[in-house]
Amino acid sequence: MSRPSNQRPRFSLESHNPPTPSHSLKHTKMSSKPYFLSFLLFFSLPTLISPSSFDSFVYGGCTQLKFSPNSPFQTNLNSLLTSLVNSATISSYNNLTVTGSDPTSSVSGLFQCRGDLSPSDCAECVRNSVSQLGILCLDSAGGTLQLQGCLVKYDNNTFLGVEDKTQVMKKCDPNSGYGSDLLSRRDEVLAGLGSGSGLFRVGESAYVHGMAQCVGDLSSGECSDCLSDAIEKLRDQCGTAVSGEVYLGKCYARYSSGEVYNKGSGSDSEDETGKTLAILIGLLAGVALIIVFLSFIRKAFEGKGK
Repeated sequence: MSRPSNQRPRFSLESHNPPTPSHSLKHTKMSSKPYFLSFLLFFSLPTLISPSSFDSFVYGGCTQLKFSPNSPFQTNLNSLLTSLVNSATISSYNNLTVTGSDPTSSVSGLFQCRGDLSPSDCAECVRNSVSQLGILCLDSAGGTLQLQGCLVKYDNNTFLGVEDKTQVMKKCDPNSGYGSDLLSRRDEVLAGLGSGSGLFRVGESAYVHGMAQCVGDLSSGECSDCLSDAIEKLRDQCGTAVSGEVYLGKCYARYSSGEVYNKGSGSDSEDETGKTLAILIGLLAGVALIIVFLSFIRKAFEGKGK
């Protein structure tokens, strides 16, 4: 994700009292005016320059409906995102709704961190996600950003507690695992994820590892229903791939094969060793040529001296 150096993030995370127009939301083209404070740039730069494993980009999207600058909706959105960022320091999930004086200025939002993240990593991930949403969704009345470690979503339309099994992202490793052992272990892991309990689930079988998670506004039954669809799509669409992941609107499932990656690391190690030996041989050959050349010059001068 990149942006011009003079473009500021779009969410100020700071409430103020702007003039109140008659309509907060409108269908319009993307605005380029810098209406928002620049301090969120401090949060977004580390992610944009050197993302870590938990705050690297997975997918994002924005609604076409835009909000008017300096409107009640912007004020409520800033308040919502500030509250989400603050609550991420004490919880791995939260959802909030800021109600406006009319429906067009109300906004709902949530964040959810991956179940194995520490509180500090969760808070950092949500901060980075909110700041990147300001870059991704300019003046949009709704936006979603999924990073490896967390999800942040907001919208003017009610979505909390609504099951959503729309597929939004799929990624399958181009490498295939042709061994029947790998595929049977993969299927065993995915079956365990599907039959498990809780919103966050992990499983493994030898060198195959899996992970699945539902958004916290789903019930237990809705979560199992969502994961069942995600796992079926993952198995069908990724086939014999050594790793894969499928994200639906309110859940995701993924698996990876450590054995294949270890073999790959071994091959890389052998390649690096070969390169090192070639460099050493080249250096030794160069030194030998220099010695022969100097010896030749010394003999030539000795011959002239006679």
